[in-house]
Amino acid sequence: MPANDLTGLVAARAASPEAAASAFTIQLWTLYGVGVLTTTLRTYARINAVGVKGLQFDDFAIWLAILFYTVQTVLGFSVGNLAHGLANNSLTDAQRLSLSPESAEYQQRVIGSKIQLAGWGSYSLLMCFLKLCVLGFYIRLTEGLGRRYRIQIRVGFVLVIGTFVASTFAIFLTCIPFDHNWQINPNPGNHCQPAIASAVVWTCYAANITTDIYLILIPLPMLCSSSLKLSKKLASSLVLGAGIFILVCATLKTAFVVAYPIDGAQLAGEWGTREAFVAVITTNLPMIFPLIKTWSSPFFSYILGTTQKSSTPHSVIHTIGSGGGKRNQLNYPFSALDLSTTSSRERIVQQVPLQSFIVSGEPPALCDGPNSVYISQQVDVVEENIGGRVLGQKNW
Repeated sequence: MPANDLTGLVAARAASPEAAASAFTIQLWTLYGVGVLTTTLRTYARINAVGVKGLQFDDFAIWLAILFYTVQTVLGFSVGNLAHGLANNSLTDAQRLSLSPESAEYQQRVIGSKIQLAGWGSYSLLMCFLKLCVLGFYIRLTEGLGRRYRIQIRVGFVLVIGTFVASTFAIFLTCIPFDHNWQINPNPGNHCQPAIASAVVWTCYAANITTDIYLILIPLPMLCSSSLKLSKKLASSLVLGAGIFILVCATLKTAFVVAYPIDGAQLAGEWGTREAFVAVITTNLPMIFPLIKTWSSPFFSYILGTTQKSSTPHSVIHTIGSGGGKRNQLNYPFSALDLSTTSSRERIVQQVPLQSFIVSGEPPALCDGPNSVYISQQVDVVEENIGGRVLGQKNW
């Protein structure tokens, strides 16, 4: 985004703060509702695919992430409605000196600084659990594909947890003494202003960039070496590589704080909310994509003037990388990602060699062997009355 566009956004936000705050509140709770709904659909799809007993680590960890997403949403609402967007930054030394501790603005700035600090903490926890969910999904996705992928996933766990610890240290240990994080006068310095503290902003940004790129790169080699059609490879890459949108939001958030430390913090907070929402959606997307496809297939079939026949009931949803049961023992994980609306389903029959099948035209009772296949053909001639003559009916 060009610098003049960033300036325009900041100026528009400062020109009408009340309207901007009202619009942000509506957006905040709307995004939260959609995020929770998406997570609920994910859980429904997983239970439908593997049952309650088949749920795994990421299916439970996602709800811990939603817990921290709820905390962050409440904090985002409070920073605008309780603190009115104020904190202990964006003040000159003269303004700090003239601000009475008994004044409403002073109290709002103290509360705002504490909310900003808590917001960074909940943000780090949210991102950490979402990325752990992605890694848990990768474990199922790469099941049976060799040790190399297992090592990559283990490195991912170390990287996610390590960057989370680094971000936590930056958030809570950069400013010592700790109560200087909400000090108004004298100026505590940039490192004790939670809304714009450079050490916190850059550490969290580096942690997210590093882990997001790493998580995106894990499944891409599998996609490139798969036998899927090019269109399905591109669609699968979009589903599994949707984390690129998180990078965009994180970059914009950081850009506002760095380029406009006085008026950009509030816009940075708004983009932080969007970043959290996009992270929740992209984490759930691989799980709900087959569900959305199943629900939308009749619509697209109607539009295209085609009908879809399936050997399995529509109520059965097979999520990508379902794992945990024999029903999904596929030779390659992306074979579960059927991205066309009218294509037929293929199923693998327990790896039985075709040459071991016995083909016979005799009745089933005469076929020996456990792998016998009986092929029958029946021709029916139905009688018709033509000109008073009745044609008989014969069966072969």
